[in-house]
Amino acid sequence: MKFDMITTSEQLVEHALKEYESPLIGFAIGIVRDHDRARDVVQDTFIRLYKQDVDKVKSGLKSWLFTVCRNRALDVLRKEKRMVSVDDEILQKEPSNVTSPDLSADRHERLDEVHQKMESLSENQQLVIRLKFEQGMSYQEISEQTGLSSSNVGFLLHNGLKKLREILPKDLLN
Repeated sequence: MKFDMITTSEQLVEHALKEYESPLIGFAIGIVRDHDRARDVVQDTFIRLYKQDVDKVKSGLKSWLFTVCRNRALDVLRKEKRMVSVDDEILQKEPSNVTSPDLSADRHERLDEVHQKMESLSENQQLVIRLKFEQGMSYQEISEQTGLSSSNVGFLLHNGLKKLREILPKDLLN
């Protein structure tokens, strides 16, 4: 079914599941740092989508989904009042041509260190860096999702990456 032909909540949720479920789970994992909790956050996001007026959310669906997902993930963190370490499953994702266990362990350690260092950035810097590099969003899409101006998104990205370059060991920057 074409997107402009969607008229019911069921059709909208079905379309959204096909298009955005995986990216939303990846996005939520970046926030809650746990695959199961991320899936729960995304499931709740789709439940909330089902309850929305189709005509009100259809035109800005992607932005709406990522905003609600982010807010739900942050709610989970606030409720639990603790940070959970990154799920090993995420860190073990390797290109199929890399099979060496020592390379896999090295990459795991490097990613873990980058994630730890990112925690020293502001919440907004972490968010825009994740949206840009984990979700591949443009400045405009990040702006729409976060409510920040495009220039502020650029500023946060620039300063966040600059700070990461300063605090990360030089061997991680290669």
